[in-house]
Amino acid sequence: MSTSSSTPAVQSAVPSAHGHHRVSPSDVAVGVIIGRASEFFDFFVFAIASVIVFPQRIFPFTDPLTGTLLSFALLALAFVARPLGSALFMSIDRRHGRVTKLTAALFLMGTATVAMGLIPSYENVGGWAVVILAVLRIAQGLALGGAWDGMPSLLALTAPRSRRGFYAMVPQLGAPIGLIVASLLFAYLAANLTAQDFLDWGWRYPFFVAFSVNVVALFARLRIVATEEFAELFESRELQPTRIGKTLREDGGAILIGIFVPLASFAMFHMVTVYPLSWIYLYTDETLLSFLIIEAVAATGGILAILLSGWLADRIGRRNLLLVGALLIGCFAALAPLLLSAGKTGELVYMIVGFFILGLSFGQSSGAVASLFEARNRYTGSAIVSDLAWMFGAGFAPLTALLLSTWLGLSAAGLYLLSGAICSTVAILLSGKLEFRAAER
Repeated sequence: MSTSSSTPAVQSAVPSAHGHHRVSPSDVAVGVIIGRASEFFDFFVFAIASVIVFPQRIFPFTDPLTGTLLSFALLALAFVARPLGSALFMSIDRRHGRVTKLTAALFLMGTATVAMGLIPSYENVGGWAVVILAVLRIAQGLALGGAWDGMPSLLALTAPRSRRGFYAMVPQLGAPIGLIVASLLFAYLAANLTAQDFLDWGWRYPFFVAFSVNVVALFARLRIVATEEFAELFESRELQPTRIGKTLREDGGAILIGIFVPLASFAMFHMVTVYPLSWIYLYTDETLLSFLIIEAVAATGGILAILLSGWLADRIGRRNLLLVGALLIGCFAALAPLLLSAGKTGELVYMIVGFFILGLSFGQSSGAVASLFEARNRYTGSAIVSDLAWMFGAGFAPLTALLLSTWLGLSAAGLYLLSGAICSTVAILLSGKLEFRAAER
């Protein structure tokens, strides 16, 4: 491939002085895991703080429940901003290349996250604390859209055909890893500081750690992205950003169905992470430290379930596994209210069973999205579907579930999750007509 005919993605690649370095699926897998773990760590640091810090530091003028709901509204801002970030950074990708885009996105993410750790309290600056936090959260959402690098799609396509289900689950490992690190970090601070010291300054440290994590993730991803062969792989697989309007015109049906395929999984994602933390913190006598440890242990089980999903998908098919996952989420939605109201034992069962079901479903959701599209629009189509599925499925889930369960009881939150399971079941059945092209043929 000549330099004159290459796209900015190729022009921005860093050629090796000693020839081409072979980019294997294992290389891409490492970069994907580190990148996704850093993104989810940033997310969970904010999510945990939304329950145990922001209601007191940013919204002290209202009661704890309202403060938590307002914090969850800020949490949702990133999911609303994420599609805008994808559009903005895809333009940067087309003009200046993927290296420039990724560097700018992760720099914005790290800067916004660190700034959150420096934000003054409401007592010091009044309503400006709310405004500043909202702006920084929107910046995180824009950066998250820009951090989409196409590596999950490339991973699924370069992996051996008989192991595509296994490699498709690799990106999803970043979620429980990020949660475990965030939960244990907050648990360590809560265990070693007084309650007042934690609220005064201790809660800020996880946001500072997030910057270091982002720097490591940036170099890990650039190690792969900034190579000539990686850029050529994107060229040969046609994993280049196309115009959003063109993608919508050519693959609008696939995008519409694709949004709902992982909807139940993404809704379940928050129903076993952020939502139970808020319910336990507001309505039980359980200590913060003990529940954060339970969450970390349950997330470890989620890692095992994600790994199992790869093994199962290569044997029974990804679409069949996603369908089973949606049905299991529906069953969990019926039992969840009983478990969450059954004391510490019920809470433990809720978390362990919930994370196991989540792992089976969530483990294949990324690969399922990419496989809905033909090569010409796979990069942009996957990004659009991922952004909108996260926004509709997860963005407002903590706010909606906490509001419904407060007004109508825990059963209402279960019905909310059940509605997502039904939508995903229908979408998965309809997706059979589109075929899971990249993964199944």
